[in-house]
Amino acid sequence: MNLAEKILVAHTDKKEVRPGEFINVRVDLVLANDVTAPIVIREFHRLGVGKVLDPKKVVMVPDHFVPNKDIASAEQVKLMRDFAHEQGIIYFEVGRMGIEHVLLPEQGLVLPGEVVIGADSHTCTYGALGAFATGMGSTDIATAMATGDIWMKVPPTIKLVSRGFERVGRG
Repeated sequence: MNLAEKILVAHTDKKEVRPGEFINVRVDLVLANDVTAPIVIREFHRLGVGKVLDPKKVVMVPDHFVPNKDIASAEQVKLMRDFAHEQGIIYFEVGRMGIEHVLLPEQGLVLPGEVVIGADSHTCTYGALGAFATGMGSTDIATAMATGDIWMKVPPTIKLVSRGFERVGRG
């Protein structure tokens, strides 16, 4: 098994996984931002669950519209802030914040061997830290906040072998 598969196995009740297989995975961290969180929150409420399963595993960061560019973006951030305070989840805001994909590693919230999902396509950058990380849709994120796990297909991987570098000059 490769690193991604080993991390996924450690977060299931299986002894091994294979690309293309559907598995249930325990999640270490769930992320949403000021663009995606309002959709996630709406889906969370549609599930009929009152509280997130583990507030220490859910992080929300307003970083796309900071400062808020208009009333609509300010309302999105207010919705996220109110939900975060109501749920007791990890929330970063002005004076204690930054770009979500830089902030979480800086704060020690993303570690090697963890499974991290986010309602943002750049969540996969945490792979550079040795985590299995992927972006997911709002319904998946809401479900993970409620249950602590996700259902996913084991991704395929590509092995790259470098045999040195060739210097290419300008002609």
